[in-house]
Amino acid sequence: MFRGSFTALVTPFSDGRIDEAAYKALIERQIAAGTHGLVPAGTTAETSTLSADERRQAIELCVKTAAGRVPVIAGTGSNATADVIELQHFAKTVGADAGLVVAPYYNKPSQEGLAAHYKAIADAVELPIFVYNIPGRSIVDISVQTMAEIARHPNVIGVKDATGDIARVTRQRLACGEDFIQLSGEDASALGYNAHGGVGAISVTANVAPELCARFQTACLEGRWDEARDLNDRLQPLHEALFSYPSPAPAKYALSLLNLCSAEVRLPLVECPEPVKAAVRAAMEGCGLT
Repeated sequence: MFRGSFTALVTPFSDGRIDEAAYKALIERQIAAGTHGLVPAGTTAETSTLSADERRQAIELCVKTAAGRVPVIAGTGSNATADVIELQHFAKTVGADAGLVVAPYYNKPSQEGLAAHYKAIADAVELPIFVYNIPGRSIVDISVQTMAEIARHPNVIGVKDATGDIARVTRQRLACGEDFIQLSGEDASALGYNAHGGVGAISVTANVAPELCARFQTACLEGRWDEARDLNDRLQPLHEALFSYPSPAPAKYALSLLNLCSAEVRLPLVECPEPVKAAVRAAMEGCGLT
């Protein structure tokens, strides 16, 4: 169920509000292109700028639009354990298939605090959890030992790993077991991640190139590594362009070129400068997207 290309959905805005029509159209495009799953209200969704009501709106709208055609992993993380529990309850109520729970940011908890945080959430709500380990944003790194401790809880089923440490895939598999689902959180290293035992990615690039990303992940899952490498070569310039400026501004600009949503982002993010736009356009042309 949780294998392949999962798109970390952007949240389209129009005049400062969520553009529901554009959001639904983006989701329909993803499903038609063969995307294996959707992730609303994550980092790429500019969740830190969404109100609590907007976050619930994004999750519920995604679940309703997907209508069971692909799994939905709802972004439910926060740096307050009680808030995560509340949002996990909401995600379960509206029909999400799992919650994506980021390591608490700003608090800088200890490894013991991290373990207690995830266990409290897993105990409180019977909804599968993907642990989101992204030290570059949260400052704290969930160690392999702590991940193994968390993974012993039956509601903790996998990880979105954005550490950039490909060797960790093997270490976590050995520590957490073969059934622990490891998804890459970094597009550019997803090929190596899968070769080490990962089974997919939660992808920013898939917003822009859903079909190519789905084909790439399917090739990896089926062991067609030559094809996967060729697809990765095509996608690499796009990966680089979409992360050449604070995300998701480049991705939203790319989607605006495809007339799928506006390039609007919320402060403190700003739209891309012209050199980044040029790089995005060139990379899209290389992927046959314009």
